[in-house]
Amino acid sequence: MENNWMELEEKIVKMLQTVYDPEIPVNIYDLGLIYDVDIDDNKNVTITMTLTAPACPAADFIMEDVKMKTASIPEVKDVDVKIVFEPEWHQGLMSEEAKLELGFL
Repeated sequence: MENNWMELEEKIVKMLQTVYDPEIPVNIYDLGLIYDVDIDDNKNVTITMTLTAPACPAADFIMEDVKMKTASIPEVKDVDVKIVFEPEWHQGLMSEEAKLELGFL
């Protein structure tokens, strides 16, 4: 059973890696915008994430893309996306690949 949840989480992460902020050429997962992926016993998914700035003009687009792409995974029953601003996003949350892509390394 644990293996099924890990496989589902891997599928979700791969799907999140296809979501981009239209202004940044790095996916939201590698940017460090995803804080938590929670899967309950009924395979309902809650994604807790942030944005690079509270006034991000692409917020609605990004949230809808996260929800739509995650919901497209056959095992997922429902998706809830929660935007939080604590802890505040910072460049240290980015993957090494994202830092390299954006010229921070």
